[in-house]
Amino acid sequence: MQNYNGPSLGIIHVRTRPGYRSKGLLQAGGRILNCALGRSGIGTKTGEGDGITPRGRFLLLAALIRTDKCPLRRGRIDYHTIRPEDGWCDATGDRNYNCPVDLPYAASHEKLWRDDHLYDVALVMDFNVSQRMSVGGSAIFFHLAREGYSATEGCVAISRQDMLWLLPRIGPDTVMLVE
Repeated sequence: MQNYNGPSLGIIHVRTRPGYRSKGLLQAGGRILNCALGRSGIGTKTGEGDGITPRGRFLLLAALIRTDKCPLRRGRIDYHTIRPEDGWCDATGDRNYNCPVDLPYAASHEKLWRDDHLYDVALVMDFNVSQRMSVGGSAIFFHLAREGYSATEGCVAISRQDMLWLLPRIGPDTVMLVE
């Protein structure tokens, strides 16, 4: 990760790329970056599994990082090292819905320690986190993209190189604006 001592970014803008539903453009710090969006594009979430990237303004609450795959210098936002026993509950109606959980976990969940690279760096977007609804949608992250920026399940995803440039510039007041 690059050293950076300048000011934190205020706003990260995310928009759909013209002519594409699940590909977008992310504007931050004077750069325009490619990004992947949910398979159903940007819109109003209808529930768990709808594939929609939610429209709105979201704080980036914390960074989840696999330090075995992504060396990290102390950043400006809270970060948590992902461990093999870390998960995220996606079981609607469960008391831990849209919250981190320790594995094994009886209810439906997503593993944060993945075989692919997508969650080597994942920032938790404040969508259905601070004010949770039991079916509002879970695990809406800002994470690393697949090859070719193929669609996500509703997250925003960028390349590893772009994330490593962006991460030290994200502060506790940085807002992701998805339009």
